Amino acid sequence: MQIPSPCYVLEESLLRRNLALIKSVKERAGVEIILAFKAFALWEAFPIVREYIPTSTASSIHEARLAYEELGCLAHTYSPAYTDETFDDILRYSSHITFNSLTQFERFIPRVEAYERHISCGLRINPEFSDVETDLYNPCAPGSRLGVVADLLPEKLPAGIEGLHFHTLCESTSYDLERTLAVVEKRFAPWLSQIKWLNMGGGHLMTRQGYDTEHLIKILTEFRSRHPHLHIIMEPGSAFAWQTGTLHTTVVDIVENHGIKTAILDASFACHMPDCLEMPYKPAIRGAEEADVLPYNYRMGGNSCLSGDFVGDWSFDHPLQIGERIIFEDMIHYTIVKTTMFNGVPHPSLAVIKTNGDVEIWKHYTYQDYKGRMG
Repeated sequence: MQIPSPCYVLEESLLRRNLALIKSVKERAGVEIILAFKAFALWEAFPIVREYIPTSTASSIHEARLAYEELGCLAHTYSPAYTDETFDDILRYSSHITFNSLTQFERFIPRVEAYERHISCGLRINPEFSDVETDLYNPCAPGSRLGVVADLLPEKLPAGIEGLHFHTLCESTSYDLERTLAVVEKRFAPWLSQIKWLNMGGGHLMTRQGYDTEHLIKILTEFRSRHPHLHIIMEPGSAFAWQTGTLHTTVVDIVENHGIKTAILDASFACHMPDCLEMPYKPAIRGAEEADVLPYNYRMGGNSCLSGDFVGDWSFDHPLQIGERIIFEDMIHYTIVKTTMFNGVPHPSLAVIKTNGDVEIWKHYTYQDYKGRMG
């Protein structure tokens, strides 16, 4: 089957490679590793994920429901704020609920305690330390709304709080985690003995080439030896889908302005690759190099009317032609979950390349999907 354009294409063999590594770290370190839907919620792939990792984290009512209905598990749920209208459903779909503030905990703990089964409650803490350089992705930036700082915690945690949760990383290394753990152990030492579990959040990019998984296992094992009563939870997202697929696009026009040639695509950075504009980062294009390395330079332009919907520049070994495929590498994690229908630009289709090489189309978006979102 031919791959349509535009289309996100997941490769099953690459996903299984990542899942096998994550499962190995989980078993060797003696920790629980769960999937963060905020980075990878492609539920058609969940039967594959479930063979290796059967549990997930959720950051909203819809993610929690997706965990329950499609991954077949109760979610470890955290949200910056819960509402009265959705909290009954949060209870229904969650095994763990982490609160962002003591105020939220005090407001909702009576409903948790009255629920028909036990739900383990936790509190998000803010270590006020992070190696993340981009403020947009730094949960510990000064004045952050996320988590409770040590100075505001009572000497004894309120009854009903069984765990603490921190999140300081973003596509980070095991050495970043090591530095974070040193801060957490120093600033939150009085409370670690009062809890049953510690969630170390996400951002552990253990499937990236060059990541020191042996060092990760070592620091986790040593941490567990210092705190043997604690159940350790980690919830990476990008690591699951890192370099597992591509975004296929097509050149629909080539325009020139003051010597800058822009290849306009049938996809959009604003709608389909927002991290390229937010982070910002420049993705790799198959067969292309940095500007001026090869003879022909082009900027890539999206097909929305946003003036900033472009990223550049790349060089190619030949002049690009209308109708030519442009394949963006590593476009499965975060990219798919962040797509928007701004400007009515159609979503890329979703497809998988099976281990036997067959292409299967999982989803093709239509006008009705756009219309349904708008009213």
